[in-house]
Amino acid sequence: MISLSSFVENIIQEHSMKIRVKRGLNLNLKGKSKPVSDPFPSPSRYAVKPIDFVGIAPRLEVGEGDHVNAGDVLFYSKYQPQIKFTSPVSGKVKEIVRGRRRVILRVVIEADETISYKSFNPVADNADTILNTLLESGIFSFIKQRPYDIVPNPEEKPKAIYVRGYDSSPLAPDYDFALKGEEAMLQKGLDLISKLTDGKVYTIVKDGVQTLFHNLKNTELIEVSGPHPAANPSVAISRTHPIVQGERLWVVDPWTLVFIGRLFENGQLDLTKKVAFAGGVFKEPKYYKLIAGAYLKDGLSPLLKQTQDIRIISGGPLTGTNITEDGFIGLEDNVVTVLKEGKEARLFGWLPFIGTSRKTVYRLNFDWFSNKEMDLDTSLHGEERAFVMTEEMEEVFPFDIFPAHLLKAVLTEDVDNMERLGILEVVPEDFALIDYISSSKIEAQHIIRKGLNQMMVEIG
Repeated sequence: MISLSSFVENIIQEHSMKIRVKRGLNLNLKGKSKPVSDPFPSPSRYAVKPIDFVGIAPRLEVGEGDHVNAGDVLFYSKYQPQIKFTSPVSGKVKEIVRGRRRVILRVVIEADETISYKSFNPVADNADTILNTLLESGIFSFIKQRPYDIVPNPEEKPKAIYVRGYDSSPLAPDYDFALKGEEAMLQKGLDLISKLTDGKVYTIVKDGVQTLFHNLKNTELIEVSGPHPAANPSVAISRTHPIVQGERLWVVDPWTLVFIGRLFENGQLDLTKKVAFAGGVFKEPKYYKLIAGAYLKDGLSPLLKQTQDIRIISGGPLTGTNITEDGFIGLEDNVVTVLKEGKEARLFGWLPFIGTSRKTVYRLNFDWFSNKEMDLDTSLHGEERAFVMTEEMEEVFPFDIFPAHLLKAVLTEDVDNMERLGILEVVPEDFALIDYISSSKIEAQHIIRKGLNQMMVEIG
């Protein structure tokens, strides 16, 4: 008897790899990065944050005052010691910041003026030697496993690997520009990671647009079209390799492939990349070249129209992390968003037709120019309220899943219903638009993350 996943895979192979998404929403936000690149003012500090890696219980390998080289281990996973997290630069461990119950929030390194690198001797003879090098260098922690959206178990081989070559989210980076000049390392990384699976490596690209990903070998393209979240890996996975209990898939960022290529080419951990700086607060939104984990706040000030009442986000406006307080970009983030804090109250705000500047999905205001750029702030325009069934979530959710029912199953901790309703098929970012449009003002991404964590404990 042929399995459901094999049946779907056979159908896909017989037809062109094109996916068209009808349900979703494109947000045309002001401040998209222009295709211009400059070096970011040299940060003096860098940080690695264990909280960026779901499910990791860190064990420190260093203490305050220790000197490390780029590629030296800072901490490792308590339950999987082979998964290591390494320093992006050389320098002195300046601070180990802890939160409640002494949970490690970040390890801060005061960078040397000239970076010194740990020397690796990468061997690409087979899958085992490649995997060992990725683990030793810390790059393995950049890979995400489906289901659960966590760092994979290195002992489990993925059925297939998905490369995110296109991002449909608002203010997302243009990988074709950001990766220009890195084609050789991108191909090398792709060739190496393809040896870690017996299945295929798929690359998600935008349908009808010729990019550098179309020139890559050793991968199969999945061309997607439609509104966001058309480019989310979950969409491609649901149409090509539906999640089956016990199977594992990997999702890889294109910059991770570049880092892998550099590691095996030069024997060094080089996490330099072009990051999109976007948002209506920037004087000139564009790309800046920096090393992952950099401290941004000092270098950001001259680039902004205002420095007060702003929110600095590591990542996109829908899924990113607020770093206004600590100021360090996440290791895996490819965009930095700065938005105005929404502190202004609107007179008679409960009246839908008062005012023209407020954007609404339901066109309750006089917004005749729906395609113009929106300069949105962080205001929620209301507080959390009763979770009612309005079918609004289904309008922006392109999966064959009932999102409201799934969220309620998570809130009631009904594991059987969570699995039956498809929680293994999704990750928090798939619910970002629901956070945006929901009239109940619920934190859908947070709820789904909680549900996935419970599923890991209950069924593994």
